[in-house]
Amino acid sequence: MKMKSVMLTILSGMLATSAAYADVHKLRLGHFWPAGSSVDQVITDWANKVKTDSNGEIAIDIYPSQTLAKAAQSYSATVKGILDITVTAQGYMAGRFPLTQIIELPGIVTNAENTSCVLQTLFDDESIASEYKDSHPLFFFAHGPGHIHTNGKNIAAPEDLNGMRIRRATTVVANILSSLGAQPVGMPAPETYTAAQRNIIDGVAFPWQAMKDFRLNEQLTSHTEMALYTLSFITTMNTRSYKALPAHLQKVIDDNSGMEWARTMGKKLDDLDTAGRTQAIAEGHSISNIDNIMENPAWKPVLSMVVDDYLTSVSKPNLNAKNIYENALSYKKSCAI
Repeated sequence: MKMKSVMLTILSGMLATSAAYADVHKLRLGHFWPAGSSVDQVITDWANKVKTDSNGEIAIDIYPSQTLAKAAQSYSATVKGILDITVTAQGYMAGRFPLTQIIELPGIVTNAENTSCVLQTLFDDESIASEYKDSHPLFFFAHGPGHIHTNGKNIAAPEDLNGMRIRRATTVVANILSSLGAQPVGMPAPETYTAAQRNIIDGVAFPWQAMKDFRLNEQLTSHTEMALYTLSFITTMNTRSYKALPAHLQKVIDDNSGMEWARTMGKKLDDLDTAGRTQAIAEGHSISNIDNIMENPAWKPVLSMVVDDYLTSVSKPNLNAKNIYENALSYKKSCAI
């Protein structure tokens, strides 16, 4: 009888353990930032928060460095279920999110937290929601001001960019740079270090955070702060994966979505911008500044034309892209801290 009791106890423990494991919902999250980078750590913070809030019932396995899907395919990979969740830049899929990419235009970005709030508000008021019917968006965010970083050349006027090979992130940013006389070069961000080292590019258009994450401060020592652009990012989930969760776990996901996390991610990126800039200062780099570039007489004519051309190109019947741009400018004020 004693042996039987022991066996029942062991079997009961095994069944309990098995049930506990069966209750864990594992989700695959893919992104393109390097493993261990500052943004990878911020994404990990979010995943850990979800795990904690779900009492361990949701476990998010993170695949950085484009492990499961290239940056340009990660959104579609999530729609198809190859990934359950992705964090990606919409602009890496040229032409797929034209209304969202209005946020990238000059004149909108102030800092990452404010612009993340603006972008999330544009989704919440349904200005850009039609572009995301095939996935379950969790939250949007943007990086801080995108500046020009070069190897030894200060940029004071548009003509200083003539012929310079500048790495660009998206086609919108490429149009901005080419209108200013630069030669935009498309390449994945992780390749920029080697490209700068080998003089394949003369500089990059990057926020300060990326300068530190991709070690570009080691290669490029002249920086012109001009808030030329920003990039939009989305954290989104496969719709079927979301619906497969029990209601109480859907609520955990919902509670870690929306404006609170948009601002949280933006604030963390602002902090990372500060770290990247501090690193450049500590290394004795040259940093110049062009304030309020959209009102600067040397830059405004070209950049205003870039904005108008883009808004005209993405307007559709019954949709005035200019209104979305104007709303974004207005939301800058309401999103101010």
